[in-house]
Amino acid sequence: MKAFRQGLELAAVRGVRLVVRLLPSAIARGLGIALGTTFYLLDAPHRRVALANLAQCFPARSDRERRRIARRMFQHFGVLLIALLRFTALSPEAMRRNVEIEGEDVVRAAYAKGRGVLFFTGHFGFWELHAIVHALVFEPVGVLARPLDNPGLHELLERLRQRTGNTVIYREGAVRKVLRMLGEGHGVALLIDQHIHSPDAIWVRFFQRPAATTSTLAAIALRTGTPVVPVFAVPLPRGRFKMIYERPVEPPDADAPEAIHEFTQRCTDVLEMYVRRQPELWLWMHRRWRDAPVPETRGMFPAVRDDGAADA
Repeated sequence: MKAFRQGLELAAVRGVRLVVRLLPSAIARGLGIALGTTFYLLDAPHRRVALANLAQCFPARSDRERRRIARRMFQHFGVLLIALLRFTALSPEAMRRNVEIEGEDVVRAAYAKGRGVLFFTGHFGFWELHAIVHALVFEPVGVLARPLDNPGLHELLERLRQRTGNTVIYREGAVRKVLRMLGEGHGVALLIDQHIHSPDAIWVRFFQRPAATTSTLAAIALRTGTPVVPVFAVPLPRGRFKMIYERPVEPPDADAPEAIHEFTQRCTDVLEMYVRRQPELWLWMHRRWRDAPVPETRGMFPAVRDDGAADA
């Protein structure tokens, strides 16, 4: 039964890809919105998780407004799926014409240091497209990823991610591969907003709530001196995208006792800034704050208003 379901999922995605590559961008976007709206209405468990997360992070907003954000978030991920399938069917030249780059000088300066570059983002905006385009504008990167449960979809997504020359790095032996790529002066991209159970997890503030976060980014950066560049991909009118490269996150003193924690917090703060600006572009249906050590952290973080200011 499982294999049959996975086969149907793969066939459906392949069929959609064949269709959307022929559609005008406006119609393709409308299809993505319709797909996301359908899941918002039918997927009650993920809708409840999203609304619960939004209630915790935006308590001053009305229930109606939080539901609007949740619905638009589902719609965005429908649009993201369609955009990924459609975008990767374009020629490299057409891909490049459909994006604007902000911060190109930042990236070239980071590469010029000769220590490689660590790029980070979250499940925000059009992160998959960003990695694909980066290889065209600069050079291919290594992309840290988790295998999909569906083998067929996993193989398809891997081909899409490698469409412009990128390398996909999976968990086994990942640190060794990352260090090798950085040592050769190349870039590596990773997400920092997933809840993790592994030994390298540390607790940092994300929307002033304790969230288990990977310490790998900070640990490697402090060990190697590699620049750490936040990246975000946001939508533009007429089906185009803006790929943003922020200034590198300044590292703390590598010898400080809490250097890894502080560095991870600084990176998380940049991601939170973008999520607060456009909350509908982030994955609120993810159980980001599960297993929080409530007894140990109660009172540890001040309450935060929707504008990001801390209450006394």
